[in-house]
Amino acid sequence: MIRLTKFSTVLALVATMFGGDASAAPRVPQGDALVSSDDLSVRMLEGLHRHADRQIEAASAKRGRLWRRDVSSRAAYERSVEPHRQRFRKIIGVVDPRLPPRMERFGDDMQPALVARTAAYTIWQVRWPVLDGVTGEGLLLEPSRAPAGQVVVLPDADETPEQIAGLAPGVTPAAQFARRLAHSGYQVVVPMLLSRRTDQSGNPQIAMTNETHREWIYRQAYHMGRHVIGYEVQKVLAAVDWFKAQGTRQVKVGVAGLGEGGLIAMYAAAVDTRIDAALVSGYFEDRHRIWNEPLYRQVWGLLSEFGDAEIASLVAPRALVIENAEIPRVDGPPPAADKQRAVAAPGVLATPAPVSVASEWRKLEHLVPAGFQPRAMSPGPGIPAVPPGTSEALDRVARLLGRPLGTTEGAAAIDLRKRFDPAVREARQVKELERHVQALVQSSPQKRRSFFLNTTSVSRPAKDGDRYVTQAPEVFAREAAPFRRILEEEILGKVDDAPLPLHARVRTVYDQPAWTGYEITLDVFPDVFAWGVLLVPKNIADGERRPVVVCQHGLEGLPKSTIEGNNGYHGFAARLAERGFVTFAPHNPYRGNDVFRVLDRKAQAVKASLFAYIVAQHRQILRWLGTLPFVDASRIALYGLSYGGKTAMRVPEVIPEYALSIASGDFNDWTRKVTSVDYRNSYMFTHEWEIPTFDMGNTFGYAEAAYLMVPRPFMVERGHHDGVGYDDWVAAEYAKVRWLYAQLGLPERTAIEFYNGGHEINGKGTFEFLHRHLSWPAPRSK
Repeated sequence: MIRLTKFSTVLALVATMFGGDASAAPRVPQGDALVSSDDLSVRMLEGLHRHADRQIEAASAKRGRLWRRDVSSRAAYERSVEPHRQRFRKIIGVVDPRLPPRMERFGDDMQPALVARTAAYTIWQVRWPVLDGVTGEGLLLEPSRAPAGQVVVLPDADETPEQIAGLAPGVTPAAQFARRLAHSGYQVVVPMLLSRRTDQSGNPQIAMTNETHREWIYRQAYHMGRHVIGYEVQKVLAAVDWFKAQGTRQVKVGVAGLGEGGLIAMYAAAVDTRIDAALVSGYFEDRHRIWNEPLYRQVWGLLSEFGDAEIASLVAPRALVIENAEIPRVDGPPPAADKQRAVAAPGVLATPAPVSVASEWRKLEHLVPAGFQPRAMSPGPGIPAVPPGTSEALDRVARLLGRPLGTTEGAAAIDLRKRFDPAVREARQVKELERHVQALVQSSPQKRRSFFLNTTSVSRPAKDGDRYVTQAPEVFAREAAPFRRILEEEILGKVDDAPLPLHARVRTVYDQPAWTGYEITLDVFPDVFAWGVLLVPKNIADGERRPVVVCQHGLEGLPKSTIEGNNGYHGFAARLAERGFVTFAPHNPYRGNDVFRVLDRKAQAVKASLFAYIVAQHRQILRWLGTLPFVDASRIALYGLSYGGKTAMRVPEVIPEYALSIASGDFNDWTRKVTSVDYRNSYMFTHEWEIPTFDMGNTFGYAEAAYLMVPRPFMVERGHHDGVGYDDWVAAEYAKVRWLYAQLGLPERTAIEFYNGGHEINGKGTFEFLHRHLSWPAPRSK
């Protein structure tokens, strides 16, 4: 068993165990004494949360420096904000070309296309094309006279078009925006939004989950650069396309939404300048706690450029009415029903506090002069929220669109459909979006190849007679360098703070016959530190510099997980130290279940991530290792298992100072692993809701990440019985890596070892790989 010792005994141990022989004495890293008795894994997460909170609080002031609004004219203003509009479209996933506009009234004997008729308007059951295989579906309310205007009305996520049109109970008459506008002579399209139901969230052949429909689509779409928000904005814009195709140029177009529909309404108006006015009810406030809202509202890097005020400024100079309205409270995901997996992400919704609404409204007034944009808040800033559907708000937007709200109303419309079930319609809509995302997943290998490899000279292999000529590795490395920046800044995100001085703190924690172990902490940023355990072989001679293997633990692990205990790591950090390597076992902060996942959400709000912090910690670790007189800084490798394998696929790729990387128990067809709805061990069916990474499926699979290792050595360790993937997935993805190294004349610098084991360190071929490529002789076999 590994024995612990105290820092105060270090010098005595040196003297008694080694008799003062300096050539055999352990090399003690220098630093202040580490005296903390806290759980350092807990303290690390607490500090990271404080840092992320400060980043969010600072985001509002920082993003102001990014904008240069020109209010001299409408044309000048729209030119000045257009780059922001395009970035906003990108991060909410509005990137696909829409299909030609068409509005289909459809039905059958039981569900006729004609839903209801009143003296003022007729209601039709409709659908309209949006994207390939994706339709909008809902209701069309046609006025009996020439339309005063055209409006897309969006209910809250748990409301149906029928409710907001007055055909079904559940929404107060005041909040029946569609009915009230249609009665006043407006042509109205009411799309259904995905609800917070769960009955379609899963695969009955694998597992059903308690993810809401919105989260189910979000998880798979986000990784593919799409978003449930973006899909629903596209449905609104496709309806606007149809409005515009009717050729009624003098008629204005508006959007109006409640709750989740308010979000979609404001976002749609922000991205499409054809929308003349927007009514946003129950969605407008300071978003500094967006990380506490449901996961399906997470937008990559949103707060680094956009708060609600900045989004509203994209609507300018077009009209905007904010209704500070009450919304239904959402206290986390639905509880798991029978046979559902409880894997949904936490997240709550509540009526915005008046102070939060007022502060964001003041920001908007500062960003856009009052005379430049017709806008109003009802009730006024600082007044408590009211039930949705105030006549003041609805009449204000109606007047902006051309005709005031009518004051009299006729008899309620009656639904002519027999046994209509909105859940059946929603099931169709969920499956359409699921199929669209899964088609993107299937075509993603070609997309990633076009993004990266096809832009380099290696994609055009040369021949000399019958022999293929290898390419120059240094040329490829130079061509690949911009992609390293993209991976770090656009995919993983980056913390831009300047690193602090290292300020190492040290204490001795292990004393073994072959090595001594030191626990180390290093400062990174204010409240952020790196922590790990350094194992130093005792036979290092004076002046000798050894290679280092950074041994990375996986999910919920600790540094000691790689050193001691009967687990899947098999003490590989200690075993490598016995072979003469200096090893360092860092702590990565993916520990504490949802505590670290919420940290990732906070970071994503400001265009960073959990791995942005991990990269920063590893940079400090490498800086510190390079200061040790017995370490060769040019020979430092990273070898990680499971989530540590994820580290091996991200950190050395963006930190070129790492000389080598070994990914164990994680290398995979990463896009399918994250997004597949047909694979039993996909992250779609697990609680690891932090895994999807925005747009990674179109940019970096694991092959593309490994390309960034060139010309450095790279290896994969794969157990045949490791449930994280299939052998054929792993082999096919690795074949791309092998092909590249071969084209560059470096086939000996990459390897894969399959072995008859599970999710564990095998430590055979990988150890040989380390010895060979870190130029350290392997011990003689006994």
